[in-house]
Amino acid sequence: MREMTEAEWKAFVNAGTRTGKLALVLPSGRPTVTPVWFTYDDDDVIRMNTWGTSAKVKALALEPRASLLVDLEEPPYAFVRIDVEARIIDDDLQLCRQVATKVGGRYMGASRAEEFGERNSVEGEVVVELHPTRVVALDDVSG
Repeated sequence: MREMTEAEWKAFVNAGTRTGKLALVLPSGRPTVTPVWFTYDDDDVIRMNTWGTSAKVKALALEPRASLLVDLEEPPYAFVRIDVEARIIDDDLQLCRQVATKVGGRYMGASRAEEFGERNSVEGEVVVELHPTRVVALDDVSG
């Protein structure tokens, strides 16, 4: 097992279509993990969009501290855990469309990016920005 460099973990997080696992605390106090599609941009902000009344938005509005895990689920196994502070942007449909289009291109393919962007940038959708505060990144976990 070895620690990844900053350049390595950023490339790992942005590779392919790895789904993030967002760990947060629900308003009831119960912890949960939910899968998310996201982008990690050059400005060091992780972005995703979701419905504004979703459980994750309600949870992050009350407790903005969360963790995002991105992992390699086969040998040699690797993971990046990013502790974050969340910011919810609920008044910028142009940004919502930009994020949704970029996410759509990553996970659905370039040919469907615009379709995904249009579908997920309507009134009621929000952008969630995750600002990293701490990173743990390990490669070759199985040794």
